[in-house]
Amino acid sequence: MKKVLLIEDDTILRENTAELLELSDYEVVTASNGRLGVNAAIEHSPDIIVCDIMMPELDGYGVLENLSKNNQTKYIPFIFLSAKTERQDVRKGMDLGADDYITKPFEEEELISAIESRIAKAAILKDEREANQQQLTEDDEENELRTLNDLKNFFDDNGTVFSYSKDAIIYEEGHPANYIYLIVKGVVKCNKLDEQGKELTTALHKEDDLFGYTSFTQNIPYQETATAIQTTEVVALSKSELTAVLNKNHKVTLELIQLLTDNISGIKEQLLQMAYSSVHRKTANTILKFAEKLNRKPEDPIKISRHDLASVAGIATETLIRTLSRFKKEGIIEIEGRNIKIVDYQQLQEMY
Repeated sequence: MKKVLLIEDDTILRENTAELLELSDYEVVTASNGRLGVNAAIEHSPDIIVCDIMMPELDGYGVLENLSKNNQTKYIPFIFLSAKTERQDVRKGMDLGADDYITKPFEEEELISAIESRIAKAAILKDEREANQQQLTEDDEENELRTLNDLKNFFDDNGTVFSYSKDAIIYEEGHPANYIYLIVKGVVKCNKLDEQGKELTTALHKEDDLFGYTSFTQNIPYQETATAIQTTEVVALSKSELTAVLNKNHKVTLELIQLLTDNISGIKEQLLQMAYSSVHRKTANTILKFAEKLNRKPEDPIKISRHDLASVAGIATETLIRTLSRFKKEGIIEIEGRNIKIVDYQQLQEMY
């Protein structure tokens, strides 16, 4: 049974109209003035409101204006019922958003017909709103970024492309951390300088790696310097852009947190290696690390400077060179100029 809210200050007309509607199988809620009518609409959520205009405390125009501002009541169809028949009165009511305007005196059939048609129209509009909302929800779900691969695709589609030649600096330690980067091709080395000015390589990033993040909530500058080891192409998103994406895509935020956690674990392991490992173990570990980052095939030579190898291993360049010479004599690696080719992977891995 559909529910009608009838707001009318004339007692006789209110009671007669309510009886008429009840005989037509409507549940009727009544209110004797505009203020009570607004409260009744919020409390009872009727299917339609029939409202007089000239009433004490709050007129019909005020009722419609109040209900139009309330999310709970703004879609309830609204019919003015009034003796006011001037054109400007009708226009004012319709401009405020009324669905219909019936003048007194009215025929029973006229009122019932208006109520039926307006309830039917409201039902159709409600179905359309729900369908549109469902479509928006489905679109949001379809466009939601769920994995790091989705995030990387977003970088590809929306990021700014930068190209760097070999040894070019991408950003420097202490500079504003404005961008986060994804490597399209090439390799990037990140390093810091200690108090003695000695360079320490903190990370190596290869194709498809993300780097350059410091803080998404604070203006913390870059904590290291990033340099292209070879010709490199990256796509970059501003920190504000990425933060906006993460705020809307919580699943990929969790994936990124896991990536950062893994990176922290890797850095801790690297520090432990540097602190406690033997020179041979450090060198073997560094060669394997560069092979993983630089080589598409295991048999490809590693094209890297001895200085970079030493900074990653955390040993002096001279010490690294002596260790490489020993590995060469033992048949573990081959050396041609700056190129290092691994001959015995198993022995290097056993050292590590």
